[in-house]
Formats: sequence, C-alpha cells, structure tokens
Amino acid sequence: MSRVGQAIINIPNGVEVKKVDNKFLVKGSKGELSAPIDNIVNVTINEKEIKVELKDKDNKNRALWGTTRALINNAVQGVSVGFEKEMEIVGVGYRAALQGKKLSLNLGLSHPVEIEVPEYITIKMDGNTKFIISSADKQKLGEFAAMVRSKRPPEPFKGKGIRYSNEFILRKEGKKK
Repeated sequence: MSRVGQAIINIPNGVEVKKVDNKFLVKGSKGELSAPIDNIVNVTINEKEIKVELKDKDNKNRALWGTTRALINNAVQGVSVGFEKEMEIVGVGYRAALQGKKLSLNLGLSHPVEIEVPEYITIKMDGNTKFIISSADKQKLGEFAAMVRSKRPPEPFKGKGIRYSNEFILRKEGKKK
C-alpha cells in the first residue's frame, strides 16, 4: 500500500474543490489550479476532506496513486497557503535588483543578466543579495527557481553564486603548493 496515497487531504476554509472529468479543480485566495487525475484512482470529495482510492492494486498503479494524491495536495496547499523558496547570492559585487517585472542580476559577468518574471511568480527582495520567490504552483515555482540558480550555480572552491538559503555547498580544498 502507498503511504502517500492512503493519506486523507483536509480542505482548508475558503478553498473550493471540484472534480471535472479527469481534472481536479481547486480555487482559493491565492488563485486557481488544476491537477490531472489518472483513470486508475477514484477521488471522493466529502465536506472537509478528499480521499484518493485505488481501483486496481497493481505495482504501477500504486505509484500513480501516490503521485495523484500528491498533485492534488500540492494544488490545495498552493491555493490556500502558497509555496516559497528563499535564495541568496554569494560573491563580491554579486547583487540582484527587481525592476518592475524583471529580475536584474549582476553576477560578475560583462553584462547584467535580466530575467522576465512570469505573472504567476512574485519576488520579494530582502536587501540586494537575498530574495524570496513565491507562487501558488509548486512545480512552476521550482522550475523558475532552478532557472535563476542556473545563471550562476555555486562553485565548490569559494562558494560564489546563486543558491537556495538552506542549500549546503560541498567545498573543495584547492591546490596545495
């Protein structure tokens, strides 16, 4: 049995959920999201909880059961609370600035790197080297944060670059004379 799939999802106050064909629609204070529902699971919606049940107990079906439940849970949590990732820039002269809907990064290159911020992402600057990226959609948030990090990933010798705040960088010793 899937430990993830059998867990019940609680519906917070102010969140509307409904199932339409093979989609699960969620509406809340942070926006609207949808999650795909595979044909191998039954999704039952009660007053304040959602239960995802498996139709056929096959190994492949059990994996999709847990995945479907996790996607529905992420949608419910996203529209009620939202998700965020804290990032920081480490390096002398490295800094970030938010100019309208563009994130401008000075990363020691000959030119500033400018990234267009999508409408479903919000960025809050905390000084000029720390910022918080937030969104209702967990997958799109992760993709955007990874794209920002890829502009200058942390290097192993001095640790300079863009990293998540809770990320541990394994440092190398360097050359010895």
